[in-house]
Amino acid sequence: MNGTDRHRVTAWVGSEILPHEADVRAWLCRTLNPDDLEDIIQETYAQIAGLENVCHIRNPRAYFFTAARTFALMRLRRARVVNIESVTEIDALSILEEEPSPERIVAGRRELARVRRLIEGLPERWRRVVELRKIEGLSQREAAEAMGVPEHTVDNDLRKGLKAILKAIAEGDRIAERKLDGLERDERARNTPSDT
Repeated sequence: MNGTDRHRVTAWVGSEILPHEADVRAWLCRTLNPDDLEDIIQETYAQIAGLENVCHIRNPRAYFFTAARTFALMRLRRARVVNIESVTEIDALSILEEEPSPERIVAGRRELARVRRLIEGLPERWRRVVELRKIEGLSQREAAEAMGVPEHTVDNDLRKGLKAILKAIAEGDRIAERKLDGLERDERARNTPSDT
């Protein structure tokens, strides 16, 4: 694969796959041991980013869920003790092969732009680690070599960068939730008859 093709695949992962990571993480959290979550997400990104071509993928969201499901099942099957509920839950997952609605596309683009801004706002080394590991799909060793730092530094910086991004997203969600709660209280107050 030449550099132009690699750039196209990387850009595609950033625009078509990354916006669905939160949904995949939420689903995996309900089904798997949290210790396995990062590995499965990383393996999924690496597999998708390693594709020669992405033209055959009609529904990136479904593809991401299916790939994550495959890695989760492989991990569960390799485990010595398997929680039967986890296997059943994963096997029962049905992913619709329908095109996203225009509203979902717009929401995904907004979320992607938000995540990109958050990544850009990270300290330089954290930002670079997140880009190498999560967007370009490099392994921890490859990212460490590219940056000229030890592998444990890549691991720590990735953890810190992702934690900062998730915290910023959660804080933004809490602020929006508080605003909505305030609007709801105001609306109830307007619609409640007063004792005058």
